[in-house]
Amino acid sequence: MTVGTAAKPGHLDAVGRITLALLVFDGFLCAVLSVLFLPSYLGATPFPISILVAAVANLALVIAARSTTGRIRSGVLPLAGWGAGFLLCMFGGPGGDVLMLASVWTLLLLIGSLLPAAVYLWKVSAKAAFGTVSPPEREGTR
Repeated sequence: MTVGTAAKPGHLDAVGRITLALLVFDGFLCAVLSVLFLPSYLGATPFPISILVAAVANLALVIAARSTTGRIRSGVLPLAGWGAGFLLCMFGGPGGDVLMLASVWTLLLLIGSLLPAAVYLWKVSAKAAFGTVSPPEREGTR
């Protein structure tokens, strides 16, 4: 028996649930911050560095969620939090304020932030389907 494993495969203790909830909240917060910093400029040139930062952050959140639970499905939860934050930013605020404008940068933020994490989850699920599973997932099958 290894130290720190749950009683049942796929079962989360209280610390695991809190960690997963914090990862989902971090995904939400990442979306809001990436939308707020999307219209940044470097001099007179648009410099949307938040697309790259959001892509790296989402990938890290997905990897952390997967390693916390040992399941591939739980890696989608931080992306769901990111999507909820992105959708919330699409609504107008009081007085008709809008955070996201209809521009190509908004579309690039959506695609660029979710694509690396989605490709990672697809590769991991393909490896699991063909039998080459990483050690966290193999522990429950011994």
